[in-house]
Amino acid sequence: MPQPQPMSRDLRMSLRPTKVVMSSKSKGGGGTVSRRWTLLLCLGSFFTGLLFTNRMWMVPEAKDIIRVNKAKEHREELVVEGYYSKIMDQKDEARKILGEEGSTTEDDLQMLNKAISNLEMELAAAKMAQESILKGSPVPQELKVIKTRRHKYFMVIGINTAFNSRKRRDSVRATWMPQGEKRKKLEEEKGIVIRFVIGHGATSGGILDRAVEAEDKKHADFLRLNHVEGYLELSAKTKTYFATAFSLWDAEFYVKVDDDVHVNIATLGNTLARHRLKPRVYIGCMKCGPVLARKGVRYYEPEHWKFGGDGNKYFRHATGQLYAISNELAAYISINQHVLHKYVNEDVSLGSWFIGLDVEHIDDRKLCCGTPPDCEWKAQAGSTCVASFDWSCSGICDSVDRIKEVHQRCGENESTIWNAVF
Repeated sequence: MPQPQPMSRDLRMSLRPTKVVMSSKSKGGGGTVSRRWTLLLCLGSFFTGLLFTNRMWMVPEAKDIIRVNKAKEHREELVVEGYYSKIMDQKDEARKILGEEGSTTEDDLQMLNKAISNLEMELAAAKMAQESILKGSPVPQELKVIKTRRHKYFMVIGINTAFNSRKRRDSVRATWMPQGEKRKKLEEEKGIVIRFVIGHGATSGGILDRAVEAEDKKHADFLRLNHVEGYLELSAKTKTYFATAFSLWDAEFYVKVDDDVHVNIATLGNTLARHRLKPRVYIGCMKCGPVLARKGVRYYEPEHWKFGGDGNKYFRHATGQLYAISNELAAYISINQHVLHKYVNEDVSLGSWFIGLDVEHIDDRKLCCGTPPDCEWKAQAGSTCVASFDWSCSGICDSVDRIKEVHQRCGENESTIWNAVF
């Protein structure tokens, strides 16, 4: 086997790694670079870079700096001006409500109350939408878009009705409730919203719900609630009505009326308008009937023990045929609906929710006139009634057949509502 030949000196030198040696003196040997040449190379690279980038000590002129700063200040001024404009718009709106032009503490308080009310409405709408989603119910279209600035309405009239009251609803449509384009005009020009208020059947999507849906498709005058209908659930329905109406319409007043009661809309509007500057008002025919503790009687109170001994009376509250509350009270119900106690009688429940609050109770007997000849005599004397019904029936007796007569003898002229200024 042949022996390997020794590697030549030249070959060994070619395979040796190259080293760059920095020294203060040039030795003239291969593979070394002096410090001087390294410095010159660095400086050459630096100036070459400056030459190609064309940025050799380019200091911006003073006018360019001023221009940039002015642009920034202009943008900031636009933002501030936008917020300031919104604030001034709110102040101007508050002054218009008060009918004053000067800036006063009362103006500022009104503006703050309005801002708080808007936030409460947004919160209420969000809660209603969340509750509908959690319960698997469809979210009303109006709740899908929550707006900070909503159209302002004067009053919302909710007509309490039931599944078996189709004839009553038709009788109301044929008398005091405007239909079609007139009802739409009433909302747009007078700020008055009128809807029949009803919930759902025990079986969602059943025959009862389908019948109401078909009726609503024809008339488009229902407010459907996330509520299961039942006579013993009127307190819950009333609470849900105010909360839902408050979330849908920003109104000054919210009215509840039964579907067997005759109403003069213009007179109702004029009556409420007299109290519009009061923040918390509860308007109706106030009463304080006895607490009925004996089972089996009408209006039996299962929680009678809360009101003291036998023979005690309820606190003052509005009779259930028709009553109205102001915007702040509707907001209170909407926000606190999950903790408000429900008594078996809905008018008692509503009155109880305002106990302990700074609420002004307005007792107005024009909201509970009798049927003819009572309401007719009052109309002839120049004191048109807001609502008419029979106390013995807690509504107009046989209202389907008699409400037309009541309307003819006690109803205001059709042009009255269009000439009214609230």
